[in-house]
Amino acid sequence: KKVIDLSADYRLPAGMYEKWYDAQHTDLDNLKEAVYGLPEVYRDKINKAQLIANPGCYPTSIILGCLPIVKQGIAKVDTIIVDSKTGVTGAGRKAALPLSFSEVNENLKAYKVNAHQHKPEVNQELAKVTNKVVDIVFTPHLIPINRGILSTIYLKLKKDIDTKELASVYRKFYRTEPFVRVSSDRLPEVRDVVNTNYCDIGVTVSGSMAIIVSCIDNLIKGAAGQAAQNMNIMCNFDEKEGLIT
Repeated sequence: KKVIDLSADYRLPAGMYEKWYDAQHTDLDNLKEAVYGLPEVYRDKINKAQLIANPGCYPTSIILGCLPIVKQGIAKVDTIIVDSKTGVTGAGRKAALPLSFSEVNENLKAYKVNAHQHKPEVNQELAKVTNKVVDIVFTPHLIPINRGILSTIYLKLKKDIDTKELASVYRKFYRTEPFVRVSSDRLPEVRDVVNTNYCDIGVTVSGSMAIIVSCIDNLIKGAAGQAAQNMNIMCNFDEKEGLIT
C-alpha cells in the first residue's frame, strides 16, 4: 500500500513531534520510513516511497520561498524572518469562537507568534539543505478570506546582488518545476494562485536584504493538491495529471 498522510504525524522526529503537538507518537516504525513530500526537493525519494508525509501549508510556502537563496549560499540563515497570512480554512472546519464570522470579518490578527507548530518543520527542512542550524522567526496572521497563504520572507544577503539578478537565480532554480512560477515584473497575490496547485514567488532586494513573497492556495498546494502531485510521482503518472487542465 502507498499512503500519503496529510496530518503532521510523520513530518517530524518523535521527540520534536511530541514537544510541538503535545501528543505521544505511536507509530515509530513507520515514522522512520516516511518521506517528506515536497516534490521540488524530494521527488526521487517520493517516487520510491510507500509513506509520504504531506507538508504543512505554511511550510510549503516558506520553504519554496527560501530554498534557492539559502541552498546557493546567497543569504544568511542565522536570521530569517517570516510574516505569513492565511485564510480561515487554514484552521480547518472546526467550530471555534476565534474562527466565527464576527471575529474574523473586518479584522486582522497575529496568532501563535513564533510558537506555531509549523515552525520546526520549516527549520528542519531548511537545515537539511544548508547543513546549518536554522531557527526562523515566524509570525502567522489570520485574515478574513476563505483560502490562500501569502508569506513575506526577509533574509540578509551575503553579497551584493540586485533584484534582477536574484529573480534570475530563482527562475533558473525552478525552471523545470511545473508548479512553481517566478514573477519577474510584479509580486504575486493570493488571487493568482487560489484554486490552483501553483506556488507563485516574487523577489525584490532592498539594500542588504532580500524580500521574498510566496503565495499558495492552502487547500491545494498546501494540502490536497500537493497530495495528488505526490500520488502522481509515486505511481509514475504525469506529475501534472488532474492538476493542470
